[in-house]
Amino acid sequence: MTGVRESAAEAEFAAADDLATGLAADTDGAYGSPEGAPPRSLIVTVFGLYVREFGGWVGVGTLIRLLEPLGVDAQAVRSAVSRLKRRGILVAEKRGTTAGYALSDVAREILALGDRRIFSPPPETGEEWVMVVFSVPESERKNRHALRTRLSGMGFGNVTSGVWIAPVHLAEDCRVVLARAGLDSYADVFTGSSLMSGEAADRVGQWWNLDELASSYRRFVSRVTPIAERWRAADPAADPASAFADYVRVLTAWRRLPYRDPGLPASLLPDPWPGAAARNLFGSIRELLEKPAHAYVDEAPAPR
Repeated sequence: MTGVRESAAEAEFAAADDLATGLAADTDGAYGSPEGAPPRSLIVTVFGLYVREFGGWVGVGTLIRLLEPLGVDAQAVRSAVSRLKRRGILVAEKRGTTAGYALSDVAREILALGDRRIFSPPPETGEEWVMVVFSVPESERKNRHALRTRLSGMGFGNVTSGVWIAPVHLAEDCRVVLARAGLDSYADVFTGSSLMSGEAADRVGQWWNLDELASSYRRFVSRVTPIAERWRAADPAADPASAFADYVRVLTAWRRLPYRDPGLPASLLPDPWPGAAARNLFGSIRELLEKPAHAYVDEAPAPR
C-alpha cells in the first residue's frame, strides 16, 4: 500500500508542478515570453479558460480545430494530450463515438486554486506572514523534495533548511496544497506579524530572487506591449481567431509569473517594481481580447 500511495502522490506532484509552472521550458533563462510556448502549455491554457466552462471535456477533433490559429497541427495536439495524460492532468474519455479528453480531478482543483492568483492581484495584508517549518526523515527524502517543490511553487521563500516563509495571504493555499498532497503531517504552519528579527526589507532579497522575478516581469512587458498596441489599433471582434491565438499565448506566458511572485507588500519591494506594470498590461490584454477570443471558441464546430 505504501508503494501505491507514493506513486499516486508522485503523479499528483508532477501534475501540480506542470500546472503551477505553466508547463513552459525555461529555454532562455527567463519567464514571461508569449512566443514559442510548447503545445502542452497552450492546451492547458485552453482547458483552463474554456473547456472547464462546458464540463471539462472536449473531443479531440474540436481541440485540434480550436488550436489551428495557434499553429499547432493535429499530430502535435495528439502528442501533447498523450503527454498530459501520462502526467495525470488529462484523462482519456469517450462520449458516444467521440474520443476526447477531460481534466483529471487534481487538475481541476489546481486550476481552480490558480484562478485567483492569475486573474486577481494579491490582497494587501501588510507585513504579516505564514511560516512553514518541516522535518522529514532521510528515509523519506522524496517527501522532503516534494515539500520544497510545493512551497516554492506557491511562492514561498526559503529562510533556511526546513523553514519557508510567505505573506499571510498564502496561508490557506498552503494548508490546502499540503493536505491534498498528504504532506501536512510533516509540516507545522504558523502565522503572525513578528516572525523575524531585523528589518524585513533587508531579508526578503535573501529569501526570494527578486532580481530574477523583476527581469521576468520586464521581459513580459517588453514582449506583450507590441501585442497590446497592435490590438488597440485594430478591431479584435473582426478577427476572433487571431484574438483567441494572442490571448491564449499571452495568458500562457503570464500564468506562471503570479505563482513565482509571493505578493510581498510594496514597502518591501525594490522601487520601481515592474510587477504592477506587468499585471496592468495583462489586464489590458484581457479587456481587449477576452470577449472576441471567447466568440471564436463559441463558433468552433461541434462536437465539443
